[in-house]
Amino acid sequence: MKKDIFLLYLRELIHYVILLVLIYCNMRRILKCRSIIIVVILISIVFTGCKTQKGMVDNTVVRELDINRYLGTWYEIARFDHRFERGLVGVTANYSMRDDGKIQVINSGYKNRLDGAFSEAIGKAKIPDPENEPAKLKVSFFLFFYGDYFVLELDDDYQWVIIGSSSDKYLWILSRTPQIEKDLYTALLEKLKRRGYDISKLLKVEQQTNFKN
Repeated sequence: MKKDIFLLYLRELIHYVILLVLIYCNMRRILKCRSIIIVVILISIVFTGCKTQKGMVDNTVVRELDINRYLGTWYEIARFDHRFERGLVGVTANYSMRDDGKIQVINSGYKNRLDGAFSEAIGKAKIPDPENEPAKLKVSFFLFFYGDYFVLELDDDYQWVIIGSSSDKYLWILSRTPQIEKDLYTALLEKLKRRGYDISKLLKVEQQTNFKN
């Protein structure tokens, strides 16, 4: 998991390098730097990828989030596939407050099977605008590179949550328990469909007891 997260943030670092190169290639040197610009644009395309989304998703967040109630351990019920969790099962996320006011994030799981190799990533989270947008967090696992953590849907009793981002590429369903009832899972899928998400891309995550569909 740590290696894949590092690669994710390496991509962001390359974007910063690209920006610096473009600034360096000012108008007086534009002809000399033409080949460099072409190269960095190609690199950007490779790392960013082409957006093929046909519609926009509704990624509005909940109005209120009591971070103290949110802290603790969450079990991953389902997720969209992505590199830094690929192949992981028994995944949990644990949140706790740090002395500096940020939130400690510990994501852990097992490679391919519940008795597989243990994997853990430790990061931090913050709420940039706690007064107006308490449910829009930022999470980082590498230096100062942060990604979105949007609380899209949240149970009144903080027993389940749906996490997304400003993009349609990331989505998680988390629960306080390793499994949730079939009716609840179906209801959550309906919420996601109404928001425009492609729920066929959701991968159910094996936990302590196999999730029953």
